[in-house]
Amino acid sequence: ALTVRLPDGSERTFGDAATGPAATLTVHDDAAFTRILRHGEIGVGEAYTDGLWSSPDLVALLSAAARNRAALSLNGGWWTRPSRALNRVTHLRRRNTPAGSRANIEAHYDLGNDFYALFLDETMTYSSAVFAAPDQSLADAQREKYARIAALAGIRPGTRVLEIGGGWGGFAIWAASTLGARVTSLTISPAQHALATERVRALGLGALVDVRLCDYREATGEYDAVVSIEMLEAVGAEYYETYFGVIDRVLAPGGRAAIQVITVPDRAYDAQRRGVNWIQKHIFPGGLLPSLATIEAALADTNLLITRVDDIGPDYARTLAQWRSRFLARREETRALGLDDRFVRTWEYYLAISEVGFATRATQDLQIAIEHPAS
Repeated sequence: ALTVRLPDGSERTFGDAATGPAATLTVHDDAAFTRILRHGEIGVGEAYTDGLWSSPDLVALLSAAARNRAALSLNGGWWTRPSRALNRVTHLRRRNTPAGSRANIEAHYDLGNDFYALFLDETMTYSSAVFAAPDQSLADAQREKYARIAALAGIRPGTRVLEIGGGWGGFAIWAASTLGARVTSLTISPAQHALATERVRALGLGALVDVRLCDYREATGEYDAVVSIEMLEAVGAEYYETYFGVIDRVLAPGGRAAIQVITVPDRAYDAQRRGVNWIQKHIFPGGLLPSLATIEAALADTNLLITRVDDIGPDYARTLAQWRSRFLARREETRALGLDDRFVRTWEYYLAISEVGFATRATQDLQIAIEHPAS
């Protein structure tokens, strides 16, 4: 059931709360309806961040919308075409060329290390954890994820590892300190590079971890293992073959790679590739979620073989719920960083809609094991 509270104080209820989940939409300004009609699903998010509507349980409301997406058909109608066309042009200008990738990544990750520290755990890991037990802490669940990725990649003491998209150094630090691996970690975010380098130095791991401000396309050398945790989403469809070509080039014969990547079902991939959604417009410029089929197709001209695929999507829903709870509990500290209420609503909406995507299986998070067969 859906209860809609209108600006004049009246309410309307649709459906039957006795037969299923219930959600509430509170409209603060009639402009919300115009925004949604003209701009579709993107308009829903933009109306929320502008304070035109709210909900006492945002996840419940977005879950109801996700489960009824076809019936809602918010992106249908000729009247949404001008908005969709403009958003598409803007998105196409954010292609992930070497220069474009750097601009896109900096737009998201260079919000400030202090900001991300507000809601991430002590490992500073901005990707899905894997929970081995119901009461496991977020930090330990992130280390559990690291261990599973390392196992998929066959990492042992002395293994030469290339990490594509190293973030703030969490995996590289864990692999070096726990397994004795030798890790070269790449990032194109100056803010991430600065903090990751400092963390490595402070822990005395400089002999094992080399953090480089470097585009994946410029990777050199030969490695026994390659790890890439939720970076493929920032590559773009026209560069999938390039990305896997780099892995094929640097991975030694007999070596293994472990890729963790957010995906969509193949039936939804083309629509996402041709369109633009709220997250692509406001959170991850240039971003695109591949499907497993597109990943397999991108391997066609390489020596690489997929040997295992695990879906940890439900773990991501739980990870995002914890991030959102931590973020909202520290909203005053967010404001103290100079980030306004609209920014807070934007990130609340982003974390909530992402959680709903994994909870409803509209998106998955796959851990993919890949091998470069020995010649």
